[in-house]
Formats: sequence, C-alpha cells, structure tokens
Amino acid sequence: MAGANNSVSLRVTQHAVIHVVRTSIAAVASLLIARLFKLPEAYWAAITTLVVMQSSLGAALTVSWQRFAGSAIGAVAGALFATYFGSNTAMFAVGIFVMGIVCAALRLDKAAYRFAGITLAIIMLVAHSASAWIVAVHRFIEVAVGIAVGLALTAVWPEDPGAFDAPAH
Repeated sequence: MAGANNSVSLRVTQHAVIHVVRTSIAAVASLLIARLFKLPEAYWAAITTLVVMQSSLGAALTVSWQRFAGSAIGAVAGALFATYFGSNTAMFAVGIFVMGIVCAALRLDKAAYRFAGITLAIIMLVAHSASAWIVAVHRFIEVAVGIAVGLALTAVWPEDPGAFDAPAH
C-alpha cells in the first residue's frame, strides 16, 4: 500500500531551523556559563534552558517563575531532608508530600511542584561527595542559570509562533 496518502513527508521549515538554532545557542551558552562558575553538574543549566526555550517569552516568564520558586523550595527541602535523614525512601515520600502542601499554600502551580520534586530527588537520592547544602546550592544555581539564559535569549531573539507547528492536512 504505497500510495501518496501513506508516504511520510519530510519538510523542515525555515522557522523550525531558526528555533533549533536559537535553542542550540541557548543550551550551549548556559552550559558554558555554568562551567565558568565551576558548577559540578553544569548539564542541569543546559537541561533547564532546553525546557525554557520551548515557550514564548510571555509563557516562559510565567512558568520560569514557577520553576525558579519550585527549585528553591526543593533545594531547601532536599538539603534539610538529606542532612537529617539521608537517602531514606520513606522520608523522600514525606518530603514530596510536604513540598506539595507548601507549593499549594504558596499558590504555586504544578510546574513549581514538579521542579521542587525533581530537585528534592536529585539532592536526596543521588550520591554526592559534597554536603547536602552544597549540592542544594549548586542545583539551585544551575537551574537559575538555565532559566536566566533561556529567558534572555527568548527576550532578545523572540520565537516565531509557527516554528514547530504541524502542517495542516
């Protein structure tokens, strides 16, 4: 059944290429900035930038505040829980629960809670040679660098709204 309707059309638009170039530049810039500051897990800056770059500036500003707040909450909770309970599964569950309540009480959305949980997991569940507080500070700075670079590039080089829109059938 090799008909014209069953074939896959490969088409890369100029808008898509520009989006890819913007995203690549931002991800590499955040990685290099994090490395400049000798952050031990600089890749988190690049990962965060990749997430930020998938939104328009207006959407990125709103959700980036949530990511920033969630990372801060997760870093503090992760440092506290890891310092006092180590990599304890039951306490990890308590930490996730408590952060959900804190995010809800602060009227933060699910993006904040998601980043809080990710940050808590990295601090509590990944083996690190540094103290939990150092890991938490590094993690928070790595995310903050990623957010800042993503927002800065989105502000100075705005996304074309149709960059990755699927073609109409």
